[in-house]
Amino acid sequence: MQRKGGRRRDTDGQEAEAVEQVLDELYATPPSAFVSRREERAAAARTAGRKEDARRVHAARRPTLAAWAANLLTRSQPEETRRFLELGQALREAHRTLDAAGLKELSAQRRRIVSALSRQAAQLAGEAGQRLSPAAQREVESTLRAVLADPEAADRWAEGRLEVSLTPPSAFPSGTAPAEPVRSEPAPRPRPKSRGTAAGTRAKDELAERRRTRQAELERAEQEAERAARHLRDARAEQADAQESLRRSDDELGRVREAVATAEERLRAAHEDLDRAERERREAEERGRTAADALAGAERDARASARRVDRLTGRGR
Repeated sequence: MQRKGGRRRDTDGQEAEAVEQVLDELYATPPSAFVSRREERAAAARTAGRKEDARRVHAARRPTLAAWAANLLTRSQPEETRRFLELGQALREAHRTLDAAGLKELSAQRRRIVSALSRQAAQLAGEAGQRLSPAAQREVESTLRAVLADPEAADRWAEGRLEVSLTPPSAFPSGTAPAEPVRSEPAPRPRPKSRGTAAGTRAKDELAERRRTRQAELERAEQEAERAARHLRDARAEQADAQESLRRSDDELGRVREAVATAEERLRAAHEDLDRAERERREAEERGRTAADALAGAERDARASARRVDRLTGRGR
């Protein structure tokens, strides 16, 4: 029983590994061929009876061109990817500990590496037949900055299955090191603020809060718009695939109809040949009966003639 259960677990593990490999293959596929390849792999899983694998494969969403280029980068350059992720860890640690010197050095390194990797992603995409526009390349840079700033974004990028570009958090340092604290004499006790000053401070705080709220709403709206655009692209691609499938079906139907018409024509000709053969056979039978009657009459006439000859020659006495 244990051996049987072990085999089942091994089989499940192999199937799970197989579907992960299929997903990896899909997200390495250029976006223009993503939907057709996805449907092909999902159909293969359904045919093999792996319904859950087919569901997972069919649920995979086509990546944007910039997200695909970022995926291509992490898959094609594993060593550089590892170093980049390590740089992100060091940069986040420097930011947490407020290590001014380390943060300044790592931030400069970050700018150089982000620029270099984004150009490399554009080159890899071009070699795969997909040209990145300047906007798409900026999205790749945004994803790389997010990877450095956010450990969750780093994990997602390392998987190589991004569907959309990533946006770095606004709280991440822009590249300037925090100012070191300056020692000074104790400051004199602050004077009480006037009511006007306090009201002005509150107004500024409220304005800043409204700006932060609007910025957050804008980011959410942009994300929703990106998801909607991605779904629209997928729907259009699926429609194009369906139209292509319909065109192939129409072509095949035309060929089958032509073959049926040819077969029907041959069948009609065969029936005509059969009717002609049967008619000729009946005519031959009729000629045979006529010939048989003529033969019988000729035989009778011959016997009668023979008897007359015998009588005339006296042989019949």
